[in-house]
Amino acid sequence: MKKLIAFFLAVLLISSSSCKKVSNKPEAVPDTPISQVKEPNLPKTLNSVHNYTANKTFAPSNIDTNVNLSSKTIPWGLGPNKNHVPPLIPKEHKAILDKYSGYYLGDTSQKVIYLTFDEGYEVGYTSIILDVLKANDVKAAFFVTGHYIKSQPELIKRMVKEGHLVCNHSLNHPSMPSKANNIHSFTKEFTDLENLFKEITGLDMPKFFRPPKGEFSEKVLYLTEKLGYKTVFWSFAYKDWIVDEQPTEKYAHDKIMSSAHNGEIMLLHAVSKTNANVLDSVIKDLKSQGYRFGTLYELK
Repeated sequence: MKKLIAFFLAVLLISSSSCKKVSNKPEAVPDTPISQVKEPNLPKTLNSVHNYTANKTFAPSNIDTNVNLSSKTIPWGLGPNKNHVPPLIPKEHKAILDKYSGYYLGDTSQKVIYLTFDEGYEVGYTSIILDVLKANDVKAAFFVTGHYIKSQPELIKRMVKEGHLVCNHSLNHPSMPSKANNIHSFTKEFTDLENLFKEITGLDMPKFFRPPKGEFSEKVLYLTEKLGYKTVFWSFAYKDWIVDEQPTEKYAHDKIMSSAHNGEIMLLHAVSKTNANVLDSVIKDLKSQGYRFGTLYELK
């Protein structure tokens, strides 16, 4: 009897061993972050399941990919801004903005200014600008590209830590109408930048978008809204973005001050040495005239 039992035990042991299969795919230990689990079939440039899935872009279900809207490029333009009166835009442009959550002004019933900066690359002035904003207790919105996030992660973290909005200016700074007929290409300009921001900060990117070069179309605004974003243009900007052709500080100060108006969305470029030098006096002088600085979350 003992020999028979031993025989059956031996058969069971052999069967169990032969049924085991070796898997090349690692299994996640319950306490192991998913970002540390290697996936053998990932592209070489990606090293985590998180990054791999994040870079697969799909059109949101609420987007009609066959919507019949114009992709004709419309350049952003403003009418005259005199006597502290908000500038006008063509009626047809305003109708499109109103329809698809687009803004170039905030609350014109208040002496409020929304200070925004565009950030495509860094030349050393953003930290100075942040110092000035902190000293004057002013919050701004920084519209950044993929290159900026990748090359300046510490500045991005500082912006967030000090209470500023870091907003979407697209991954690669293309003219968005050129992307509007390919929903996957269009969406990636938003979502890939969102993923970069979240990898650095651990936070979701605020849903404000500024079209590169100010170029848009009705379809661009439609798609942007469907992605959950408000499109933010501007009611004031001046020629400040050419690094080697900077305006004088007096010209810049006088231009900004004389153009101030209720509900102003002010666009400045952070590559401007002049802007960095005059920002403190501009903020103080605007406050002395009764203006306050609001955030884009106030846009309605």
